[in-house]
Formats: sequence, structure tokens, C-alpha cells
Amino acid sequence: MSGATPLGALKPHARRFSVHPLQTFTRARGPEQLDGAWAAVTAETEAARDAGRSLAETLGLRPFDLADSARTLYHAGAVFASNYVVTLHRAASLLFESAGAPPEALEPLMRRTIENGFELTGPIARGDWDTVAAHRSAIQEHRAELDHLYETLAGATLALAT
Repeated sequence: MSGATPLGALKPHARRFSVHPLQTFTRARGPEQLDGAWAAVTAETEAARDAGRSLAETLGLRPFDLADSARTLYHAGAVFASNYVVTLHRAASLLFESAGAPPEALEPLMRRTIENGFELTGPIARGDWDTVAAHRSAIQEHRAELDHLYETLAGATLALAT
């Protein structure tokens, strides 16, 4: 079930395969957390792949094949999509708190961004560099520990948006 661990960790077992549900889980919720999730299936043989795909489908997952050599890269992508969203939400919440705005107001914005197919909006999409500079100044004044994160994300957003 590990996303990044290679199949070699299962030696000496025969018919090695892995089914990694591409989903985040908490102890506070139940099996409904699997609803709608995909699953990476990695296997060394066709028989093992069939067993992995069958297990995924039995769990209600949407299986896809993943090469053993790609597992770490795949898992890094999952970390970007899940863990770093948590980091971004926490950073945005700190800025909202510093501004006197309710952090819970961010959640509908984040959901709508997903619902809108991750379409980029905002100052970088508009090329509004004066606003980006103003953001950096305000962050440096009120939450300097977040300046490097903002700078890094702004640069990555610019690079990936074009």
C-alpha cells in the first residue's frame, strides 16, 4: 500500500504487486474515504498485475498501471497535491489571521479553484507585478517567515502557467 516503496521490499515473495490508493486518509473517517479514488497498481508479472487490479476494483478504486521505477516520482506528485495543499492552507490562514480575516473563508475559495479545473486567476495570471510586489512587502512586514514561500510559489506559478 506504500506509494513510494519499490516492489523489491517484498522479496522473497512471489507474485509481488502493490495497490496504492491515491487518497488521503484520517482516523476520524471510515471506508467512504476510498469513494471515487484511483489506485496505482505496480506488479512484476501479468498474473500479479491482474491480482492487483482485481483487488483495486474490489475496493471500488479506479486502477491504473504504474512502473516500479516511477513510484517515487508518482508519490512526489501525490505529496504536492495533498500535503502541500495543507501547507498552503496553513500559510494562507496565517496571513488571513494577521489581516484580521477569518481563515475559514479560504475553504470555499480553495474548493472553487478545484471545481474550476485549476484555472489560474489572480495577479500572476494578469501580469500584475505591482500587486505581487505589494504582497511581498506586506508579507515581509507581517509574516516574514512566509516571504520565501511566496517568492518560490510565485516563480513556480509563472514558470508553470506559461
